[in-house]
Amino acid sequence: MRSPDTIDTSLFAKREPVYPKAVDGRFRRFKWAVMVLTLGIYYITPWLRWDRGPYAPNQAVLVDLAHRRFFMFGIEIWPQEFYFVAGLLIMAGIGLFLVTSAVGRAWCGYACPQTVWTDLFQHVDRFIDGDRNAQMRLDAAPWGASKIFKRALKWSIYLVISFWTGGAWIMYFADAPTLTVEFWTGQAAMVAYATVAVLTATTFLLGGFMREQVCVYMCPWPRIQTAMLDEKSLIVTYKDWRGEKRGSLKTAEKNPGEYGDCIDCNQCVAVCPTGYDIRNGPDIQCITCALCIDACDKVMAQTGRPRGLIDYATLEDCEAERKGEVPRPITKALFHTRTLIYTGIWGAIGLALLFALGTRDRIDIKVQKDRNPPYTVQSSGEIRNDYTVKLINMESRPRRMQVSIEGLPGGKFWASDTPREKAARALTLTVPADRVEPLRLYVIAPDGTHEQSFAFILKPLDGEDGADTSKVRFDAPDDDDKEHSE
Repeated sequence: MRSPDTIDTSLFAKREPVYPKAVDGRFRRFKWAVMVLTLGIYYITPWLRWDRGPYAPNQAVLVDLAHRRFFMFGIEIWPQEFYFVAGLLIMAGIGLFLVTSAVGRAWCGYACPQTVWTDLFQHVDRFIDGDRNAQMRLDAAPWGASKIFKRALKWSIYLVISFWTGGAWIMYFADAPTLTVEFWTGQAAMVAYATVAVLTATTFLLGGFMREQVCVYMCPWPRIQTAMLDEKSLIVTYKDWRGEKRGSLKTAEKNPGEYGDCIDCNQCVAVCPTGYDIRNGPDIQCITCALCIDACDKVMAQTGRPRGLIDYATLEDCEAERKGEVPRPITKALFHTRTLIYTGIWGAIGLALLFALGTRDRIDIKVQKDRNPPYTVQSSGEIRNDYTVKLINMESRPRRMQVSIEGLPGGKFWASDTPREKAARALTLTVPADRVEPLRLYVIAPDGTHEQSFAFILKPLDGEDGADTSKVRFDAPDDDDKEHSE
């Protein structure tokens, strides 16, 4: 017997390999559909074209960091419109709360990037090594020519998938065809190569080798989701009152009425991508992919027993079914108070964003007054203030605009590139497409003008509605202070 000093007290354990068995069923087919859809969106989206005219990029989805623009089909977001991005992020968060409240960890089971790429790599495993039993035999076999060849081939496919994953990511930040040519000819920016290298390595390691460890140990989201679940949430559940006690078919036939429907075949464990036994109850290892339901339903059909031993169910319905009551329809389980509240909040934010998107002005004016000196007294006695003005055209076409002043009686202004003699209360110019046009404006007012506020007004002259106003201060000397002069 070992002494207490020699007992292993390590907090860490060696990873137990997981070999998920292939299974067919409605949830597996749904998982296939989600994987194809999500991977298709990720890899194909940067190559979609969208005609925005000659003054804007024609990539449908583009994060243009150089010009600080975000394009998504017909929508263009500027930095000052970041509230649209913030609103979408809030909607995504509430959407996850809604999904979790309704159907548990469905995000983890179907649409999470870690799940999608892990599922893809597991199919590569089956294609190269075979199904569960063949993979276990190959892992246990000594290293030889066949094993080395299969490992090299499989890991090479991992690497190709990982590389194209990283390569697809950088395509969202520049014109995809142009960047592809630059990348393969060595003309791309170093940050592009570094980004691809990092994403290739992370995809290769996380999806190819760490897999369920990311879900169980690294990701914080399962902890958040677990805290959000309650007795009204639909989760994958083993109905122990029906399945226990477990026994084989032969044992159950010899002892009628003593054993439940579970024949202890372990198929639910064999198909689980995290290797968890759902019969132990809800746990953070369960990602709610529902593949165990497909496996169990298949076994129940083969043994002539009703399906649903493992099924989506709420804790409330499980307790009612345990007492012999009829469980609620799944639609009633989905639409309970909390999911309706989340749906209402999510929809309200979406409608607000759509309203803001439809009513936003595509022109803007920003004015900053020079502080030193605050004013200049001309030889004629007139008072001059200097301003830096930025005219913003947020459309992908040049626009004729007019800058004018409102208030400041007798005030006029002129631009730095025009003579003083052309001072007026309005200025007409063309602002290029998708451009911030800087102007240096000099505002002059008659002698005797006092300190006051006035406004610069920017209006389009192309017949479209919309205008923007910026209020500023006009500084002037006191009646007894005329020290500033040219």
